[in-house]
Amino acid sequence: MPSSASGQRPPQTRRTATVEFVRGSVRGSRRRALATLPSLFTLGNMFCGFFAILVSIRGDHDLAAILIGLSVVFDITDGAVARLVGAVTPFGLQFDSLADLVSFGLAPALLAFTLFSEGQDGWDPLGWVVCFLWVACAAIRLARFNTTIDPTADKRYFIGMPSPGAAGVVLASVFAFGDDMQGRDRLWVLLIVAVPALLMVTNIRFRSFRSLVSPKSGRPYGLVAAAVLLVVGFAVAPVVTGIVLAYGYLLAPVLVPVFSPLAKLVPARLREALS
Repeated sequence: MPSSASGQRPPQTRRTATVEFVRGSVRGSRRRALATLPSLFTLGNMFCGFFAILVSIRGDHDLAAILIGLSVVFDITDGAVARLVGAVTPFGLQFDSLADLVSFGLAPALLAFTLFSEGQDGWDPLGWVVCFLWVACAAIRLARFNTTIDPTADKRYFIGMPSPGAAGVVLASVFAFGDDMQGRDRLWVLLIVAVPALLMVTNIRFRSFRSLVSPKSGRPYGLVAAAVLLVVGFAVAPVVTGIVLAYGYLLAPVLVPVFSPLAKLVPARLREALS
């Protein structure tokens, strides 16, 4: 009786073995390429942060703020791509945190320090102490996030202000008040650094929008509406839009409980469509 009739596979020839080997190699190469893709966005995040440090030293503060903003975009994208291709790995998590320390730890601190110490050659202990506080808080925030992943925690919230959101306060302030932030007599500049820095290491909950930007979300209406509003806002009034976003998120733990009753005025069908 032929082997096919008995349910057995025919003997594998050298040609079929070669074909299977090639197919397996192609599949393996494709998987490795997909696994590498999120890391490329993480590299983009780190590159923009490093470039922001260099241009801050040269005194180009607006360009440094733009580069930190691009780092935020890359940081959001690498996580979304990793979830899309199923490439969420421990290596990617650690690599992302190291990139975030460069882009949202060192870069904003140096940007603020160069603004605060503009035109001053003397010893500036207050400036570097506050800016080091930022770097230390960002490092603690990232380390705590990596080591306290609780599968039972509410994924809708971060514990402590996320470092990209804190960095957004600095870069939005540079665009809005850049000319007024230069010089040591502007001590309020240090509050722009110190307050978000301390919020990064608190236990205050900040809303996470990972579900909103997830490419696997079954209802992308909220993402589309938010994207349209952001594009229109930055096209019409970029400085005002940046300030509203950055400081709105900074004050969200206070503002949300105050204004949450107003959400009941929105029709339930509209809330469901935007969710």
